[in-house]
Amino acid sequence: MQQLATELEIDFQSEKYKDAYSRINAIVIEGEQEAYENYITLGEMLPELKDQLIRLSKMESRHKKGFEACGRNLEVTPDMEFAKEFFAKLHQNFQTAAAEGKIVTCLLIQSLIIECFAIAAYNIYIPVADDFARKITEGVVKDEYSHLNFGEVWLKENFPESKAELEAANRQNLPIVWQMLNLVEKDAQSLAMEKEALVEDFMIQYGEALSNIGFTTRDIMRMSAYGLTAA
Repeated sequence: MQQLATELEIDFQSEKYKDAYSRINAIVIEGEQEAYENYITLGEMLPELKDQLIRLSKMESRHKKGFEACGRNLEVTPDMEFAKEFFAKLHQNFQTAAAEGKIVTCLLIQSLIIECFAIAAYNIYIPVADDFARKITEGVVKDEYSHLNFGEVWLKENFPESKAELEAANRQNLPIVWQMLNLVEKDAQSLAMEKEALVEDFMIQYGEALSNIGFTTRDIMRMSAYGLTAA
């Protein structure tokens, strides 16, 4: 009931809402574009799984079109320049890892961090979205769980030889998530999305993914702390 009450108070046509939405909408569009490109790159790095990864990339491309439609529905132009800057550090780290052939690092960035970030954002957004965006986002979030699962399965199957690289990649990339959340805190609030809820949902998704791969609870607490020190 509280969520419905909050929703009724949101003016989707207000200038404040549309201004914030121009950046949040751009972030989800750019996030799906990054994912599309990253899965194609991973397909080249894992040729035996190329068909599966191309299928995932096509799903991300469809998501991007859906979120572009959400912006048009509210007559908002997404601020793509802001969004590219928003993802710049993760983008660079993925590109560097790919150039060095570090499949494990690439999978942690795309299949764990970006997917968990997206799932958390969509979970918190759905209850406060406009009707059109809610339908789109509900469809997208189901797909994202399957994308997260792809990374989990591969990393679990290769866990012993991947563990050290996963820990190093986590140490390098998890703090970036908190920098990203801090950047959009005010805009998210304008859309009735609380930063604390985003952080909590992300940590739950990310912790579960690490657990599914093979990390112990103690490992996960230690690894999660790298993010929180940057918050």
